[in-house]
Amino acid sequence: MSGGRCASVRHLAAPALHCRNFRLPFKPPCVIFHVRPPVGGRVNFPMADTTELVPELLEAGVHFGHQTKRWNPKMRPYIFEQKNQIYIINLDETVRQLQRATQFLEEVTRRGGKILFVGCKKQAQQAVKEAALACGQFFVNQRWLGGTLTNLATIRKSIGRLKFIEEIEQSPAFKKMGKQEIAALHREGAKLRRNLDGILEMSQLPDALVVVDTTREQNAVNEARRLNIPTVAIVDTNADPEIIDYPIAGNDDAIRAIRVILQKLVDAIVAASGDSSVTAQAEMAGVSA
Repeated sequence: MSGGRCASVRHLAAPALHCRNFRLPFKPPCVIFHVRPPVGGRVNFPMADTTELVPELLEAGVHFGHQTKRWNPKMRPYIFEQKNQIYIINLDETVRQLQRATQFLEEVTRRGGKILFVGCKKQAQQAVKEAALACGQFFVNQRWLGGTLTNLATIRKSIGRLKFIEEIEQSPAFKKMGKQEIAALHREGAKLRRNLDGILEMSQLPDALVVVDTTREQNAVNEARRLNIPTVAIVDTNADPEIIDYPIAGNDDAIRAIRVILQKLVDAIVAASGDSSVTAQAEMAGVSA
């Protein structure tokens, strides 16, 4: 597991946590559910939505943070406790943040804005691509090219070069080229296609970013902040939530946890778009674990 987290620790700890510390009483939505005060000291959350979402997030392992020796003190308000040298994220806070993030993305979608999904770590690559395709948005899931936002004109030139190579490959003259020239074009085209596949149609800056692992994708976050583009991001216990406009405290290393959170964001975007074709595409995308 990336970030120095031990996968075996997670799998062994999960059942015990579920049985002992996180068994949730399913009370009517109108009551107030009292939980153990988290590190930040917040208590007594309305459980209307939390009752429905917390068990799903819990089952996906969204509550697992990093090891206690690798944390950012700014994440203190979102930490429930520590167990077996691992921080446990307060899922009540996660649900609260998830609601804010989905409301924001709904507003962006309703006014016709475009969203860029970013996640280049191995655990997030496929989920990020599926999520973006499911709701008809852009994505970067291989490598963040410096200047993707701040120097979009240059990125558009690279996209133009890719389209030019694709046209050459389809032309009759392509077969008459030498083997070395053909191989060079194939290599260049494959490299450009791998890095630019999700933003080929992004002719202008996106209206929002959705980021998985802000520590790894620091360059993307910095470019978005420089251009005042709002950012929604999954922030683990080693991240800085203050640089994100709509942080969602959660595990950004587990594939299932990433998929569950992205599915909630996709559902909000699709619902706000009101596009039946996009809705059908989202149902077939298989974003959820």
